[in-house]
Formats: sequence, structure tokens, C-alpha cells
Amino acid sequence: MSNFVLSAFADEIDMDLEIQMDVLEEHAIHYIEMRGVNGKCIVDYSLEEVKSIKKSLEKRGFKISSIGSPIGKIFITEPFAPHLELFKHTLNIAKILESKYIRMFSFFMPPNEAPEKYRDEVMYRWHEFVKAAKDYEIVLLHENEKDIYGDSPERCLDILQTVNCEYVKAVFDPANFVQCDVKTYPEAYTLLKDYVLYVHIKDAVYNDHHVVPAGEGDGKVKEILTHFLNNNYNGFLSLEPHLGLFDGLLNLEQDNNHKQVAESGPVLFNIASKALKGILSEINKGGVI
Repeated sequence: MSNFVLSAFADEIDMDLEIQMDVLEEHAIHYIEMRGVNGKCIVDYSLEEVKSIKKSLEKRGFKISSIGSPIGKIFITEPFAPHLELFKHTLNIAKILESKYIRMFSFFMPPNEAPEKYRDEVMYRWHEFVKAAKDYEIVLLHENEKDIYGDSPERCLDILQTVNCEYVKAVFDPANFVQCDVKTYPEAYTLLKDYVLYVHIKDAVYNDHHVVPAGEGDGKVKEILTHFLNNNYNGFLSLEPHLGLFDGLLNLEQDNNHKQVAESGPVLFNIASKALKGILSEINKGGVI
């Protein structure tokens, strides 16, 4: 297997699946981290509808790298039972789409309250996720999103070590750490590298937290990818550009630290893709699909 396999949040190109695949083909990317498709979040489709989406993907030779789910992206104070049912539905979606991974979160914290106050509830909910997923052969990937319990490297590690499950691992997102004023490298990288199975390619700057192409911010993307290569990382690099407004963005985050731009989704995706491939060319080690 090549060291890095490229994937993308294709809904940042367009919500139409055919347009997503058209543009990804131009960039020689054949995996999608599926989040928004044809006007809805993937977890909001019925299983029969997901089977139809799978046929469209197969027709064009595309595969799913991960389900870009919103699981765990509610407030910790919100009722859990309906969300757990949505997670169980998402497990079945992942099975149909033959996705090995589901991207997940550890719940938004109430403003101005210490995350530690809600630690027990976070761990309880994650243990419930683990129990629900035990027979699916799917890996649950915790992402370090800002404003959730696991928005710091230390609390990400707390989740991973407390849950202590072979099918719970980490997504490493440099931009999200920058937006939490965390040093991505070597601090966050060193703490979490043994748990990381998946990397989001997104960069940001400390001064106002806005998102920029990979390598142009403070996320030290080049250094992180270099060290992943040197430590035999084999897995996905998933482009999540966040360089401008796109359908569904306002539902993804509590605040949106990006600059509104006039360019189209395909143009912005081209910028993001070239930035990543430029870094990989500089690294000049291993292979890339």
C-alpha cells in the first residue's frame, strides 16, 4: 500500500454527487469522505437511498474512505437516546457503503463551563458508541473539533485511553488544533501519533483562526506529514479545504472562521488540492494514490 491515499470532503466542491465525482476525477482522487450529498447529510438518508448512492459511486469507480458523520456534534446537555439511534443508523450506512471508518466527535461543551465537569457523561456516551459498534468491524475515529470535549490533545488522549478500544482511534486535524491555539507539532502530534489512523488536510492561522490552504498557515502540515511518513503511516489524507462558504457549512460549526470568497467550489478545491500535492512533492518520499 502507498503511504498516503488521497480522499476529500467532496461536498465542498458541490452538493451534487455527479459534479463531486467529475471534479475529483480531474484531481486523480477516487475516494470520498462522504458528508453532504445531493442536498442532504449522508446520515439523513434511508438505507434504501444509501444503496442507490452506492450504485452511483460504483458506476464511476469511487469508494468511501470514511463516513463524515455529525455523530457527537450535539451539546453534551442534549438528550442522548435519539443521537445513539442516529449512530446505529450510521453504522448501517457505513456497512452499505463499505466504509471502514466513521468520523465522530465528543460533544459540544456549554459555553463558559469547564469541560471536565462533563467528562463522565462524555465517557459514558462513547462507551455506548463502542458497544453499539462491536459487531460491525468499523473503526470509530474521534476528530479534534473545536469547542467539544476533545478539542485539546490532552482530552483527546483522555478519551482514547479511557475508552481503550481497538476500534476507537483518532483523526488528526491541524487546523482545528490551531483554532484552539494548540501547537500541532511537536506537541499534539507527539501526544497522539500512536492513535492516529486518519488525517484531515486543513490549515489555519493563529492570529484570527481563519482557514488557509495547507502549508500556508500555522498547522505545520509539512512537518506532520513528513513525520507520519518517517513513522510508517499508511492511510488516508482527506482534503477538507473550508476555504469558502458551501452548502451545509453553517450546520457544521459553532462559529465559522473562514473568509467568504467569490470563487466556485471547484476553483477553491483546486487551490486546496494543489497545495497538498505541492507539500507531498516536497516531501518526496513514499507513494501517493
